[in-house]
Amino acid sequence: MPMSPVEIVLTIVGSVFASGGFWAFITAMIQKRDKKVSNEGKILRGLAHDRICYLGEHYLQQGTLTKDEYENLHDYLYVPYSELGGNGTAKKIMDEVKKLPLKTA
Repeated sequence: MPMSPVEIVLTIVGSVFASGGFWAFITAMIQKRDKKVSNEGKILRGLAHDRICYLGEHYLQQGTLTKDEYENLHDYLYVPYSELGGNGTAKKIMDEVKKLPLKTA
C-alpha cells in the first residue's frame, strides 16, 4: 500500500530531525550567536569602562559633582558595568568619586 502525502512529509521531517547534520547545524548556529553576544558584552563593558574613567577623572579634577551627575555615573554606567563583570580601574575611580561632595545644580 503506498504512503499518503502526510506520511511522506512526516517521514521526511522525522529524518531531518534525526540526522546528525541537522543537529550539528543547529549547534553551530547557537555557538555563533553566543559568540556574538559575548563580543557585544565585551564591547559594552569596554565602552562603559572608558566613560566611567573619563567622567570620574573629570569629577575628581573638578572636586565636586551634582546629585544628577553622580546618579547618572553610578546608576546608569557603573552598576551595569559591574554586573557585566567589570572591575579594576573603574572601581577605584568610582570609589573616589563616591567621596566627593555634592553641589547644587
